[in-house]
Amino acid sequence: MSIIFICINTIMFVTLWSKPVFTETSRYILFAHILCNDSIQLLFSLIIAIITPYRLVKAVCSVLILVTDSTSRIAPLNLAVMSLERYVAICFPLRHGEFATVKKTYVAIAALWVFGLVNPVIDSLYTCVTDPIFFTGQVLCGIDGLFITAPWQELLYQCLNGLYYVATTLTIIYSYVCVMIVARSVSSDENSARKAHRTLLLHLIQLGLCLNTLLFGNIVSSLTLTLCYDLYHGMRYTVFLLVVLLPKCLSPLIYGLRDETLRFLFLHHLKCGLRRTKVTMHIHSLH
Repeated sequence: MSIIFICINTIMFVTLWSKPVFTETSRYILFAHILCNDSIQLLFSLIIAIITPYRLVKAVCSVLILVTDSTSRIAPLNLAVMSLERYVAICFPLRHGEFATVKKTYVAIAALWVFGLVNPVIDSLYTCVTDPIFFTGQVLCGIDGLFITAPWQELLYQCLNGLYYVATTLTIIYSYVCVMIVARSVSSDENSARKAHRTLLLHLIQLGLCLNTLLFGNIVSSLTLTLCYDLYHGMRYTVFLLVVLLPKCLSPLIYGLRDETLRFLFLHHLKCGLRRTKVTMHIHSLH
């Protein structure tokens, strides 16, 4: 399933990069980024799930965990930025071109990676300073706290997760309410507002799924205390399937296939262009 949806995400990503209308539009760039981010998390989470029963050099395991942890934090933050872009497009349409430029979109994406990497990088640097030979040993690789050795690290981990998710939730809800108000006004573009309203609602659903991914470590830890070894690994894969894999597989389905233009080109690329029909673009509205 992971490989199938990584392939789907890749085809969707290639589709987005195949036309200038996608590469020059803020919301499509953000969607391409979330596809890339989810694919990376899927790949590294799959690798960790497969190698869990085996001992691995800590240096290699730490890289896998750093990438997986950072991408899991970036996903909800990306949803917040996508919601703000929809908010500006509907509530301030005359200033949308000023705020949602290609350059500012890439700056926002770079900021997302800074926020996503801050905690795992701090943990890695602290481990290097306090235990220089830590990364030369071997460990059963898992995402449940390889670096967390001090109480303040656990506190920082929980605080940052809480801050990111609260900020993201408030941003999406605020954008949702504002778009609802504009949609009911007489002067609004009813069709665009209705589409934005549905998109923001999907953002809330996706945020809830991202929260489930964050709880994966806690669920696995509780299974360790209550189940025997063989049953534990079976349940771990089941939890991984439902909590980590499934939410990441939904992104291209609930976002990409809702867009008529993107869906048409995606299906064309999915068939590898075997049907030699003329690909036409029907862009009704980028809002």
